[in-house]
Amino acid sequence: MRFDYMSRAKQLREEIIANRRAIHRYAEIGFELEKTVAFVMEQLSSYGYQPRRVGKAGVTCTAGKGGKVFLLRGDMDALPMAEETGLPFAAKNGHCHSCGHDCHTAMLLAAAKMLKEQEDRLEGAVKFMFQPAEELLGGAVDMIQAGILENPKVDAGMGLHVMVGNETSKTGEVFYANGPANFSGDAVTIRVRGRAAHGSTPEAGVDAITIAAHIVIALQEILAREINSMQPAVLIVGTIHGGTTCNTLAGEAVLECSCRAATHETRAFMKRRIKEIAEGTAKTFRGEAEVEYVYGMPPMVNDRELSDEIGGYCAELLSPEKVHVIPVSNGTEDFTAVAAQIPTAFLHLGAGSKEQGHEFSMHHPKMVVDEDALPIGAALYAFTAEKYLTNHK
Repeated sequence: MRFDYMSRAKQLREEIIANRRAIHRYAEIGFELEKTVAFVMEQLSSYGYQPRRVGKAGVTCTAGKGGKVFLLRGDMDALPMAEETGLPFAAKNGHCHSCGHDCHTAMLLAAAKMLKEQEDRLEGAVKFMFQPAEELLGGAVDMIQAGILENPKVDAGMGLHVMVGNETSKTGEVFYANGPANFSGDAVTIRVRGRAAHGSTPEAGVDAITIAAHIVIALQEILAREINSMQPAVLIVGTIHGGTTCNTLAGEAVLECSCRAATHETRAFMKRRIKEIAEGTAKTFRGEAEVEYVYGMPPMVNDRELSDEIGGYCAELLSPEKVHVIPVSNGTEDFTAVAAQIPTAFLHLGAGSKEQGHEFSMHHPKMVVDEDALPIGAALYAFTAEKYLTNHK
């Protein structure tokens, strides 16, 4: 007889919400997750696991043994922005969980508890990946390098991300792409070097701010004239810093850029052209430019067969009308690093739509999650893992 994960998850609703709110208050960022990691390890230990650290700030444990190994991943880090929700459990440290990673961690904890309760039923093993630094696009790589996919060796995996504030993100509905799922994402720093001079003698200097302004305009030509208009891509200059006083030419200016692409080919082209344009423009105006790719992640591609298989499990647990196949998303996700190593499916779980009163979407400091989605996500994690192991024993 099949175990009813949804009913059990609903029984755990208050515990899941309490765990989510505790993590929400911590709102730690990057790899600096001391309180969050301690909390996760304490909870896992109370469920009967022997959790261990992986890499700089990751946590793992395993339910079951033998047979195939299925990975479930939840990220734990927050964003470096002050929360503006006014919630009684809002973070007070200048950070906030406005991307929902607190939800992912709480849902995965509940899934771990349920799968531990049903461990004897498992036709294999479920490995849990509690990951840091997703927002830095570095946490998954760090855990992979530290061996998360080995001992036991992982055969396939699944990631889950809440979705809030969209027209379609109705609570409890599931969305996934069959194939290309997320854009690449790269952070680029351009350092422009000129020569400082007093404003009374501009001919004696080389204005780094003027060069930076020309670089900003020139970079837009990549999108406007150099990439196929049917090929989606994004390029923005998010910050410019330069100069010390209003009456001197700046000797240096720094631009911070972000670029995204749907394909590996477009990503490589954009990275090459950013360097060429920045360096060429600076040279035209007698300066120099140094381009540094700070961090980045290629496009994520869902395994087509596994995605449809997992989508079918979601439809079985929820209902077919609540599961939707969607096109590629222009967001970037560092689960990409896992998807490059093993077959994976990455799902989105609706946790409040605009129609349901959720006005603010992901990465907004006023974003509020519908906590009714949390038991659903926990059940999805656990149910899909057990189904995969049963069907691949």
